[in-house]
Amino acid sequence: MILGSFLDLGLPLEHLSAQLSKLNIKNYQLNARRITKSHIAATKFEVEVGHEHAHRGYQDIAAILNQSNLSATVRERANGIFYRLAEVEAKIHGSTIDQVHFHEVGAVDAIVDIAGACIALEGLGIESVYSSALNVGRGFVETAHGNLPVPAPATLELLRGVPVYSNQIQGELVTPTGAAILTSICHSFGPLPHFRIEKVGYGAGSRDSIDAPNVLRVLQGEVEEHSDAVLPPSEDPSVLVVEANIDDMNPQIFGYLQEKLLAMGVLDVFVAPVQMKKNRPGTLLTVIVSKELLEPVSALLFEETTSIGVRYHEAQRKTLVRSVEEIQSAFGKVAVKVSRLNGKIINFSPEYEDCRRLALEHQVPYKWIQSQVIQTFMNLHAKETQ
Repeated sequence: MILGSFLDLGLPLEHLSAQLSKLNIKNYQLNARRITKSHIAATKFEVEVGHEHAHRGYQDIAAILNQSNLSATVRERANGIFYRLAEVEAKIHGSTIDQVHFHEVGAVDAIVDIAGACIALEGLGIESVYSSALNVGRGFVETAHGNLPVPAPATLELLRGVPVYSNQIQGELVTPTGAAILTSICHSFGPLPHFRIEKVGYGAGSRDSIDAPNVLRVLQGEVEEHSDAVLPPSEDPSVLVVEANIDDMNPQIFGYLQEKLLAMGVLDVFVAPVQMKKNRPGTLLTVIVSKELLEPVSALLFEETTSIGVRYHEAQRKTLVRSVEEIQSAFGKVAVKVSRLNGKIINFSPEYEDCRRLALEHQVPYKWIQSQVIQTFMNLHAKETQ
């Protein structure tokens, strides 16, 4: 439905097909046709797959993306979406990212959906994406793991911090793939921002419903000058800085609190020593959150700390385009977090847990592992880091 809506906006099917051919995967065919859903004309996009039943792991999919001739931006976005899916699947099934093997998500049509959405954003010149709250549906859905409640566990994990609702429409209205795409490409979720509408596209779903048209509507337009509803494309949406001064609590609680806050999906949490009234030593607790998490985070701070009040203010932020790349070092595989600006690598950092695991396995200093991974990464990306 996402790709159908982008095609309806004007993305040529030929362009999408030509770009997807760079993935070097075969045995599929793209089809797009105009249909009506509840008297609304929309584009129905479908991926016809031969006898594809492969259960791919994240590394298999990352290899397909990294070895393709797609642009760096498309590769990074698509890789990041699949990495999030792998993290969620690993958490749900109590395994690791390396052990996760996708079923529905790992099929060719899902690779096309995710890579295709990233191709469409680039092809249409879309710089910022904003979404309404998501209607998740209700009931149960049949999967490779059996019948699961709606939203499916993977969808629910991916939608942490995102405003959702259900108006009692029966069925799964947000899939894990759809949730991963939207939560990765959207700057924020909420009311329609102030901008001039230029195009409207409708992507059709497969099912018919008497309760609402089964279509996804996308609006494309220009941000109004001086509008504070939408930030420039190089910036993330505004965040909230929540603070509390605490001088009468066991400091061991801060570690426990940080773990609970991070599990909720806050963007950052840290503490700093401060000198309070009557020269009492205290602690400044700071939590960076999305607007949707203000109430649950405030409630947690009141429940878990001795603070009787919190303050918060809005702040703007800029971030680099982030992705994760796996490096094969002399000691083993290590995930490297990569940050880019205009396609150029600005920062990169080996994953601590991977380096720690290899240091223990090989009985060598942690710094040896880290240095070797850094050198290997720089050799692979010599041109991008210059």
